Amino acid sequence: MGGMGSTAAPEWLIREDAGQPVLLALYLRQVLGIRSPEELPHLRGIPPRANDRGEEAQALLERQWREYWAMTVEPQAHPSPIPLDLVDGFETLLALPAEGADELRAAVIPHAAEALAFSQSANARYRRDASHGMGTAYRAYASAIAEYERQVGRRAHSFELNVQVLPLTQRGVWWIGSLTIAVTDGLRGDVAAFDAAIHPIIAELA
Repeated sequence: MGGMGSTAAPEWLIREDAGQPVLLALYLRQVLGIRSPEELPHLRGIPPRANDRGEEAQALLERQWREYWAMTVEPQAHPSPIPLDLVDGFETLLALPAEGADELRAAVIPHAAEALAFSQSANARYRRDASHGMGTAYRAYASAIAEYERQVGRRAHSFELNVQVLPLTQRGVWWIGSLTIAVTDGLRGDVAAFDAAIHPIIAELA
């Protein structure tokens, strides 16, 4: 969704989704007992793993996961310097560097079926909910931009924003990339609360 004007007018581009790769990554984060990103809440209904790894093994897994997470959230901004290989059992949703991610690859494979099923069902639920209010999604962002323009007395600058609508345990909005936010599905469905929450995001970008 986006705003288009004449060639001289600012443009904004907002992509909203509950992306299967992102859902998959967060499911794996939880069942592997990965802490980062520490500010981001857990997914609902997925019991976190009790961490029984040694400190060194945990630190290595966390580092490999952070690199995988960055590539998943904003792949164009975080291209892998090493060729990627698909991981068995994850269809085309999970690719890891062919070298330097052996520990993460070994850790995720036992969870493939459950992680894939979770990401598919959560994505389908988002699409079903979104299809009931196709115009509403556009209006939520357009009204926030219009309100921002009224407050500052100028047109919003051109910007891009990716929005991942996720089934998280806490309501809120979190930056998960330089142009990407995560928002709880419950908050996204609350028109007034989402309007208030998205204003500071728009102000930061526009």
